[in-house]
Amino acid sequence: MTRLLAARLLKGTSFRAVRPLRATSFQTRLFTNTQQYDAIVLGAYTDGPKVALAASEGITSATRQTILDQLAVANFKKAGDVRVLYNVGGVKQVAVVSLGKSLPADQEAKAMESARTAAALGIQALHREAVERVGVDVSVDAHGAAEGAVLAQFSFDKLKNPKSQRKELFVGPFSTPAKTQSGLTWESGQVYGTSQNLARMLMTSPANLMTPKLFTEEVAYLLAGLENVEVTVHDEEWARRNNMNALLSVAKGSQEPLRFLEIHYKGGKENEAPFGLVGKGVTFDSGGISLKPSNNMALMKGDMGGAATVAGALYGISKMKLPVNVVAVTPLCENMPSGKATKPGDVIKAMNGKSIEVIDTDAEGRLILADALYYLSSKFGPKSVIDLATLTGAMDVALGNVFAGVFTNSDDLWKRLERAGEMTSDPFWRMPLDDGYLKEMKESLVADLNNLGKGRSGGACSAAAFLKEFVAGLDSPAEGEEPKETNDKNGEIAWAHIDIAGVMDSQSTHGYHIKGMSGRPTRSLIEYARSFNK
Repeated sequence: MTRLLAARLLKGTSFRAVRPLRATSFQTRLFTNTQQYDAIVLGAYTDGPKVALAASEGITSATRQTILDQLAVANFKKAGDVRVLYNVGGVKQVAVVSLGKSLPADQEAKAMESARTAAALGIQALHREAVERVGVDVSVDAHGAAEGAVLAQFSFDKLKNPKSQRKELFVGPFSTPAKTQSGLTWESGQVYGTSQNLARMLMTSPANLMTPKLFTEEVAYLLAGLENVEVTVHDEEWARRNNMNALLSVAKGSQEPLRFLEIHYKGGKENEAPFGLVGKGVTFDSGGISLKPSNNMALMKGDMGGAATVAGALYGISKMKLPVNVVAVTPLCENMPSGKATKPGDVIKAMNGKSIEVIDTDAEGRLILADALYYLSSKFGPKSVIDLATLTGAMDVALGNVFAGVFTNSDDLWKRLERAGEMTSDPFWRMPLDDGYLKEMKESLVADLNNLGKGRSGGACSAAAFLKEFVAGLDSPAEGEEPKETNDKNGEIAWAHIDIAGVMDSQSTHGYHIKGMSGRPTRSLIEYARSFNK
């Protein structure tokens, strides 16, 4: 079932070059349309009352004037306005999207977002028309246009009646691509967009069709055949041998067996230290014995968003053949109540030897991440480690669904993430990482740590401080020891925890943001990895 879902998703986002179709008539075409598109998406600048098409090539002067004359009487004024014109220049439909005011040449990130949004709005407008092959204007930014075109077509309707499934469009570039400093292209935009759609697909799949076992099978299938990728799936017995008791404690309440997915991408030098990625993979989170309210519990199929975005990013990094080494791990399990489930007040000992009193079984994400972080950071000597998790409702309260929160001990790592988020318009906001948030979690009478602070205040910050205790070399000193510096310049691992709870899903569809599970920040992770190739 899940392999079929992935295959159908990939079918609509092909990486093949657009092939011209054999002409079936001698109709005069006033667009330069060698690819035989039956619809085109064009961008247009609206600087006050003046309207100007962004594309400088591929359109005859007569056709250009026809379009501008129609827009002049169509109240086409503000950014995001869309007008669909019919039988213009020999093309069935032309969707013209306002880009707003023209941008200076040095604002590539903004130009990319403008092209991304315009392509998405145009594609969505044309989905309501009887078209099959669509050309998208790449004169503003080819990479952004491709991203928008791919992201806008995401639809999880594979489980519905075939008659109600949305038809997939074949999309290709139109006009001459703008020159950019980044070196990104239409093809790279397709990769970025497809990678996020894969994360969306994994997150949106119902929990009964995306169990820990099925998740690993799906990701192995998606990565099969890509160069320099090795996928290893570990089972419960392996986790037990490695003393991953924190992960085991969360999984024990479910009949679905846990999995620990390990992916190696070897695109860099043979002995070069890898970048580490860790993704929280709770494929359904009921809260365990500390049961969640029933309202919106169905959304907890997306509690493996961290694992999904890591898998999507690995697909993109591999497809781009980036010259880096990456080790990614995703601990996968369900958090369910049963007679075998961990109880509030139980004490477990994590892989690094620290004991944890489980105050709340719904604070389970930090438990499975604790073992995964220690495993990766202690075994592989990574340059940096980034973990991603739909971890706390407090992060949603703090930042909403615009920014993902980043907690990090490294200024350099933060700057790269910040820039990556700007380029993809999937931004991050730096949050405080301070041991002061850990103090109340050290007040257990029976263990080294509690898994939850007191009250709701600073919940995202205390969760980050807890996770830091399980990154090799960054944990706080024992009582009586001198505190350690937490700066990667002193030879320690650069680490970032990204809480994606607030950006897990989109409440409505607009442009390339589709209602439902978001797959964010997959594209930003790919761009972060690409930043080391500049």
